[in-house]
Amino acid sequence: MSGKKAISVEEKIIDNAQYVYDKIIKKQKPSMTTPIRSLSNVKYHVKKGHFEMLGKTKIRTLTVSTVKTFAQTLKMMALAKELIDSNDMATKREAYYISKNWGKAGFAEQPESDTIMDDVEAMFGVNREQLKFVPEEKGGDIAGNLIVIDRDSKGKKLRIDCTKFGSGAYSIPTDVEGLQFESKAKFIMAIETAGMFQRLVKYDYWKKKNCILISMGGVPTRACRRFIRRLSDKLKVPVYAFVDGDPYGYFNIYRTLKVGSGNAAHLNEFFCVPKASFLGVTPQDVIDYKLPTHPLKEVDIKRAKDALKNDPFVKHHKRWQASINQMLKMGVRVEQQAFAKHGLDFVVNKYLPDKLKNTKKFLP
Repeated sequence: MSGKKAISVEEKIIDNAQYVYDKIIKKQKPSMTTPIRSLSNVKYHVKKGHFEMLGKTKIRTLTVSTVKTFAQTLKMMALAKELIDSNDMATKREAYYISKNWGKAGFAEQPESDTIMDDVEAMFGVNREQLKFVPEEKGGDIAGNLIVIDRDSKGKKLRIDCTKFGSGAYSIPTDVEGLQFESKAKFIMAIETAGMFQRLVKYDYWKKKNCILISMGGVPTRACRRFIRRLSDKLKVPVYAFVDGDPYGYFNIYRTLKVGSGNAAHLNEFFCVPKASFLGVTPQDVIDYKLPTHPLKEVDIKRAKDALKNDPFVKHHKRWQASINQMLKMGVRVEQQAFAKHGLDFVVNKYLPDKLKNTKKFLP
């Protein structure tokens, strides 16, 4: 390690603003460079286990046509510095409404402010939580053999026992960096749907199998992914993903959990879980367990074919290519709840025991 001092987020904001100011004073056109955030600008780093940026960038130079976007970017940076200085935070929605005080630099719709926020994040190589922007949505729900050590608003240490929530669950907070963990669980199961999570909690599955259950509630939030990653690193136990058997579950949920996304490739190193593996539901499960299905929609077929052609993770793993082609040939998708055809306890007493007997066969 070199003795070079790390530059704080606040210093990065000040340095960038100073550069823009100096350029304008010299009557020169300032520019801002941000990474292109898409699958076309990432590679799958096999050893590290996540997507990495390739290096393509977009340069925004101050001109008549870019002046509004330029001003919005600077105002977003200024808001971040203000929040850092005051040790405050703002939700993404609040940041959008704050912009209504920015005159002509205000945003018409929230997706515009979200895009600028993501650009600032990528430009500085930090996550938006470091900029003091937090999402509206919660992180996910936890049940099982885990003690989370948190602190209250006065700094007092709190020990939260995730076995003590009865039929409820512990909710992952939006900021998980300060949390500590204690557990002797044998594995972590990340579950797509709240319904399946509740089914497993109802049957005390975590107690029977000494595990931790996490409800992702669809595409896992960054807080949820970061929580699972930190838990995986700390406990050094397997992470098994249990999602619907469709392209959305495979790529938007599982692939994002395991290796990250193209849109946030500058942060995938921290927000993915390389040790995760895919428990199900697979196309082969549909056959083996005679599950009821639904026909693939046009959007499903397009998403699957796009993954085969453009997704670096899928292109690397022949087993995933085979499963996707199998699904396309069968022409069907399947939901987690389909196991209820064989009885409400089937997933607990038959499917999961069968699968967990041979975890080496799980899709990567």
